[in-house]
Amino acid sequence: MMAHIYGDEELEALLVGNTHTKSTLQFLFTFLASCPPNYSFHIAMNYSRFMTAVSAARKASPIRVLTELMQKSPPSLISLAGGAPNPNLFPFKRATVDIGHGTPIEIGEDLMKRALQYSASAGIPELLSWLKDFQRSLHDPPTANYGPEQGQMEVCVTTGSQEGLCKVFEMLINPGDNILLDAPTYPGTLAALRPLGCNIINVPSDQHGIIPEALKEILSTWSSEDVKNHSHHLPKFLYTIPNGCNPTGNSLSTERKKEIYQLARKYDFLIIEDDPYYFLQFEKPWAPSFLSMDVDGRVIRTDSFSKILSSGLRIGFLTGPKPLIDRVVLHIQVSTMHTSTFTQLY
Repeated sequence: MMAHIYGDEELEALLVGNTHTKSTLQFLFTFLASCPPNYSFHIAMNYSRFMTAVSAARKASPIRVLTELMQKSPPSLISLAGGAPNPNLFPFKRATVDIGHGTPIEIGEDLMKRALQYSASAGIPELLSWLKDFQRSLHDPPTANYGPEQGQMEVCVTTGSQEGLCKVFEMLINPGDNILLDAPTYPGTLAALRPLGCNIINVPSDQHGIIPEALKEILSTWSSEDVKNHSHHLPKFLYTIPNGCNPTGNSLSTERKKEIYQLARKYDFLIIEDDPYYFLQFEKPWAPSFLSMDVDGRVIRTDSFSKILSSGLRIGFLTGPKPLIDRVVLHIQVSTMHTSTFTQLY
């Protein structure tokens, strides 16, 4: 899919210029008519308006930066700056993990030293690279080829998808903000949202998921002027579990996802796609994700290995626009620091 990105001022000048309006519009309509069916353009996202003051104020932790620099250094370097323990003193030396249907995994002494040491806050490089390729292959998000400030697809590893969700909520929600919620929804989500003081607006659903007409009716509360002026009363995001929603078990149809995404574009809100059951779908082909439709860079997707590998290993990952994922990583730097290196390696 191809896309051209217009900023607010550029698009406004293009459409409502005082001296060349007629010729500009004629050119625009001719241009759009000549474009292939899969061509789209969008107004560049203003991510700063979605962030809380706390999130916007976050800076890189110096100790975490030093840790990541040390990992790129030759093994002969001994750094006292990051507080990393001497790996030769770790009590665990090697291990063998038997696999139910496969060859046992041998963990040698060198790999064990790395597994028990600090690692990068966003995730170990090998896993991050694999996850990015995995998301490109599975969802083919249009944002994969965007520039960093245009909402380029980025990935970070989290200690289960719940950590990712909580950090996303804390990045986006100020007390009094309006948010849209697929109702009924997972109690763990409600427990994370309610202390943040947001106004939860429940969107009705049926056996096919969120009802677009009901969402449209709710959104009609806000005018086009509210959208144009970026009113702080506009909903910040829509949260949904699109496949096998907990507790209803319903799944959003492809057509409904398309309608919902267009409403997100019209009213300029983000979509949080919480999809822990994506890999448990029985019917093929699997339903396309919101991430696969995301020409603007307005989808934050959470994935989890809890339902397909192990719930106790606590490993998940976030995929979304780089300016927002970077904010989450800064939060990870000063909280959990990173997901278990051992878990990521194996």
